[in-house]
Amino acid sequence: MRIPFAKLQSEFKRILLSLNFTEDKAEQCATVFAENSRDGVYTHGLNRFPVFVDFVKQGLVKLDAEATKAGGFGAIEQWDGNLGPGILNARFCMNRAIELAKTNGIGCVAIKNTNHWMRAGTYGWQAADAGFIGICFTNTIANLPPWGGIDPRLGNNPLVIAVPRVEGNVVLDMAISQYSVGKLQQYKMNGEALPLPGGYDADGNLSTDAPAILESKRLLPVGFWKGSGLSLVLDLLASILSQGNSTANITQNEKESGVSQVFICIKPQDNNYTANIIEEIISYTKSSRPEKEGGTISYPGENTLKTREKSLAEGVLVDERIWEKVKNL
Repeated sequence: MRIPFAKLQSEFKRILLSLNFTEDKAEQCATVFAENSRDGVYTHGLNRFPVFVDFVKQGLVKLDAEATKAGGFGAIEQWDGNLGPGILNARFCMNRAIELAKTNGIGCVAIKNTNHWMRAGTYGWQAADAGFIGICFTNTIANLPPWGGIDPRLGNNPLVIAVPRVEGNVVLDMAISQYSVGKLQQYKMNGEALPLPGGYDADGNLSTDAPAILESKRLLPVGFWKGSGLSLVLDLLASILSQGNSTANITQNEKESGVSQVFICIKPQDNNYTANIIEEIISYTKSSRPEKEGGTISYPGENTLKTREKSLAEGVLVDERIWEKVKNL
């Protein structure tokens, strides 16, 4: 079913206000959750909202907490999120990175002791909409085995790279596993097979069975050993730059809280070369013959914009079961 964007947003806000969020914080968080579903990232929009509410009720997310500056030098700042809502801390940090980049050409803000930021791409869009190149990443609880291993020891550490573009920003938003945990849960809930193998079953065989992969806890890293290595270095960078928790420390608490994140902004040169080279790269990529007749080739973020346009025109697609659950919160 589809519902108007404003209705989805207002329902989120109603619930957050009932949890004693301030008007401003409730508005900000509700908007991000609604925008995530609007853009087709249901796993971190409506579907994730009940989990967020549960974390608030458990005290893992501190409603009244504000980020405080912990250090920094030059174009680098370090902040402590004090376990506040991850969405608010992340929006704040990307804004700080933008401000630093306005002055220095580049800005880097690292934050420790924060919480799940929901859709990682939100903050790439935030930077690109402001006219800046944005790079951000986070560590997480261990939910990905290292290459050659069985036990989860790496975080499924999302990476975002965004480039501003007048005709539609280019925004890469990727988990380090072939399918994020949220996406696997969505396929499980819908009783659907994965289009491609996303992990291993209990017998160690590559599988398209989401429930089997979630049961084995053996997600497949993108690029096999390359994804495994990328996850490790992102954890290193997030922990070192923020002076915060590593995946190992986060996992000890069994609940994903107190994560470390990094937000980098770069001010691109505003000239014809920049605009032309972006179009050259996109056009050349799209000139490849489609694998299937009638198929299309899209740049990262292109399908997001199409989904957004459809959601605003026809309503945001929601899972009726979860929508009913949320309305009863």
